[in-house]
Amino acid sequence: MSRKDSKGLFANVLGQIEGGADRSETPRSTASPHLLKVAAGVRQIQERSELAERLLKDGGQVIEIDPDDVLESAIPDRFASAYDTGHLADLLASMREHGQSTPGLVRAVNRDGKSFQIVFGRRRLAAAKILGIKFRAIARELSDEEAVIFQGEENSNRNDLSFIERCFFAHSQQIAGYGRDVICKSLTTGKSHISEMIRLASALPVEIVKEIGPAPEVGRRRWIDFEARWSAHRAPHACAMEVLNGEAIRSAASDIRFAAVFDALSIEDNPEVALPSSAQILSHGLVLGQVSHGRTGSKLAFNKSVPIEFVEFITGQIESLHDQYMQETKR
Repeated sequence: MSRKDSKGLFANVLGQIEGGADRSETPRSTASPHLLKVAAGVRQIQERSELAERLLKDGGQVIEIDPDDVLESAIPDRFASAYDTGHLADLLASMREHGQSTPGLVRAVNRDGKSFQIVFGRRRLAAAKILGIKFRAIARELSDEEAVIFQGEENSNRNDLSFIERCFFAHSQQIAGYGRDVICKSLTTGKSHISEMIRLASALPVEIVKEIGPAPEVGRRRWIDFEARWSAHRAPHACAMEVLNGEAIRSAASDIRFAAVFDALSIEDNPEVALPSSAQILSHGLVLGQVSHGRTGSKLAFNKSVPIEFVEFITGQIESLHDQYMQETKR
């Protein structure tokens, strides 16, 4: 099937699933979870195909590579458990029956005895290795920064990385020395959001988070609350490991492991440990004010040196900032 035909097929399927209610005069219930999952899967295939098509138009070419000749990406995005055979079951079944429908992206290198380095398509590469088949990929000459931006762009198109995986992807880029402009492009979000994501990844032990797993249904707000409980607990590491070592929890889904540790870290279990009392608001090294937290709520206070015009400007932006916050929490 040609790319043109496949794009038309994808659009037709999405139209039937997402627009079905509009075509009927009789009120219908919302789409079933199964149909929504199908729609999401079709949309991801379409977005991947569009990105691959754009890369080919820009001069890339599809080649077949021995999976053992491909070096790992410098900046991981998913947790390693995503490449276990169990987590690849659906992809393995699809590629075994139909082959690899959408190519990945690699760049030429000469490192550690490898000729190529993966930019995106790591799950497809892992599946090809397990199946003992060649990996189909578009080969491009890319700088380190271009590679990480393409890697992040494909992640954004898929929209299936969990919030905490995105946090550690941002943190790994910072550790590798990438600037905030590159990190923002790779995750298609603003600097303030990136700062929060990096702060969370820095505050939480990577070994604990990886034991919990990606927790795909857990969003930004819950991870912020998790970090607050972690910081307020007297012995968070021991508490978390006691929960995670439980036989029932060890074999449970990642979201359940998150909930179990989250409940165990409950701040109410530690009444003598106070919440962080205050934090400075900084801009280019200057202290503009403080945010203070208490049992009855949080307060924002600007220093006397801050112009009243700036305070009024911030006040005028509250509604749009709140709208932006509500949009972010829905991701």
